[in-house]
Amino acid sequence: MKIVNWTNIRLMLMFIVLGILYSFTAMRNEHRKLTKSMVVFLDENSPFIKSETVNKLLIENKKDAQSIQKDKLDLNKLEESINTNPMIEKSEVSVSIDGVLKAVVKQKTPIARVFNESGSFYIDYQGNIMPLSEEFTARVPIVSGEINKENKEEIDKLLRFVYDDGFLKKNIIGIQVLPKGSLKMRCRNFNYEIEFGKTVNVERKFNNYKAFYQKAVLDSSLYHYKRINLKFTQQVVCTK
Repeated sequence: MKIVNWTNIRLMLMFIVLGILYSFTAMRNEHRKLTKSMVVFLDENSPFIKSETVNKLLIENKKDAQSIQKDKLDLNKLEESINTNPMIEKSEVSVSIDGVLKAVVKQKTPIARVFNESGSFYIDYQGNIMPLSEEFTARVPIVSGEINKENKEEIDKLLRFVYDDGFLKKNIIGIQVLPKGSLKMRCRNFNYEIEFGKTVNVERKFNNYKAFYQKAVLDSSLYHYKRINLKFTQQVVCTK
């Protein structure tokens, strides 16, 4: 005669009950409506786009989040929708247990503003075109001249170099691309023109310029120069 193991039976029944309760809770949770939606920008100091604009994409242009059921959400689709905005680099969308739909948004980072025949726009850190914003104007170098398939990659690298360097980011305010590929630059606070030459030996040229600047600024001689030539990597040639 077999002895019934009541302990095992009780454990089995307990797991079955827990499974039923979990399924019931999950089902109720899926059919709940959202309580609200919220948008969080990773960089709040540069609002190129309104949170209301992102929120409309988040709730798919519905009147409010409370009209949306949780089981109707497709978080990947919402992220794709938000990421189509030309101001946004990427987003992460999630929904909490208490029904809060949240989008964490990283905006694109403009590193230069281009003026050409077709108008004006930003170049972002990835080298892509970013439209101007009605909400905020970035303080970045103004780029003029022809940017084409042949020179774009090297110019993008140079712009990133300027953006990543605290001194250059603060002081270089204008870059002109000449027909043969050479660059001219303008500096904040001084009237001289920087003849940079072509986009070769970029780091060495800028290091030469920073060393020269730090020395010349001490005796105020920078106010007397009209042209600073960085084409020669071994020296800085100045013209008064």
